[in-house]
Order: sequence, then C-alpha cells, then structure tokens
Amino acid sequence: MAIVEWEKKGAVAVLSMNNGPNLQNLEFALAMCGALDAIVADQGVNAVVLTSTDPKFFSNGVDVNWLMGRFAAQEYQAVKDFCYGMNEVFKKLLIAPVPAIAAINGHAFGNGAIISCACDFRFMRSDKGFFCFPEVDLGIPFLPGMDAFIEKAIPHYKFNEMKLTGKRAGALELEAHHIIEKACPDLESLRQTVMEFAAGFSKKRGIFGEHKRRMHKHILRVMETEDREVVEALNLVAQG
Repeated sequence: MAIVEWEKKGAVAVLSMNNGPNLQNLEFALAMCGALDAIVADQGVNAVVLTSTDPKFFSNGVDVNWLMGRFAAQEYQAVKDFCYGMNEVFKKLLIAPVPAIAAINGHAFGNGAIISCACDFRFMRSDKGFFCFPEVDLGIPFLPGMDAFIEKAIPHYKFNEMKLTGKRAGALELEAHHIIEKACPDLESLRQTVMEFAAGFSKKRGIFGEHKRRMHKHILRVMETEDREVVEALNLVAQG
C-alpha cells in the first residue's frame, strides 16, 4: 500500500495517510507533495480532506529514528531536504485553491498536529486520540514558519500553553477553544460530518486561492526567510 493515496468522492478529494502511525520522513514529504499536486491539478476537486486509514493514529509526527539516523551519519542534506519537503507540504495546504480539511481520526502528535494546523479547518473524533506538541520534551524546536501558521489555527494563549507544557488535549477541549470545528462522537460521525462539510464547498478557485495567499503571505514570508536560515545552519548546529 502506498504511503499516501487519494480518491475522489464526488467533488471531494480524500487524501489518506496509510502508513500506520504515519511517521513523517523525506519519503512521506515527497509522497504528500505529489498527491497534493495531483489533487490541485484536478479541476473537478472542490475540497480536500486529509485523514488516516489507521484506527489509532492520524499521524504520530516526525520519524525520529530516521531523523536521528541521518544526523548520526552526518547526512545533513537529507535532513535539510526533509525540512524543505515538509515545508512544501505545509505551503501547498496553506495556499491550495480549495479548502483543506483535516479529519483527525486518532492521535495527532508533533508534526501530525502541525500538519492539521496547515489545513483551513479541523474536525476530530472525541472517543479516541489526543492532540499535542511533545517537542518541548523531545528537545526538538519548531521552525519559525510552524509557529506562524499554528497561530492561525490555535489561539495564542492556548498555543502558548500547549507548546510550553507538551500537554495532551482531546477533541472536546480543542472544540471549546475553537481549534477544531467540531468534536465528533466516533469515527463514523467524524467521516460523515467532514464529508458533508467538504461537499458544501463549491467556491471559485481563483478567488479562494487568492484569499488564502493574501491571508497567509506573512507566514509564507517567514517560511522562505527565517526557516531557510535555520535549516541551512542545521549541520553547523549538529557539529557544534
């Protein structure tokens, strides 16, 4: 089974992550970029839903073993390619000319939570799964661009709490702070609610995409400048 696959259901593209906990490495980034390009190229798509086929995980975030292995082998270019590759995934979601909707069907940790924040809307089931940023405990810093676009999805006061404590939040808590559109009682309800929401979109791509580009231009600027400075210094940091 491919790492990611997508299918059209009416005018909705359902993009499914298929690799168990859906750990993110360079192969994942490249597969996601290819799928998102294909979805946007299909003019019959009016919305994209990002979800997982695993019964427990949406995405458990960065493939730490892969990442640490690259650092140990001093394969810094692979690490940089991964960072830039994931930034391309985030950018494609941020400026897609159709709504990007995360259907969080299980645990969304670290980069798994972050990728959902790059989407325009989020829904989550309330009977299973937590949402958190464990980077503060893992010793992994966010890129500046991540901070920028997470704060479009999570109110600053709540992001401050979640980022600095690493605490886990369930769907009902996320709903109370307007981080997700709705906490759905179970998986079937999540799927039905998200598909109904996605199917309700039929916006003109030109204006929809322009709205998103203008709304997120400061985020894109940070990703192109500050993120690049941080990523290009990775091998110096590792060697130091």
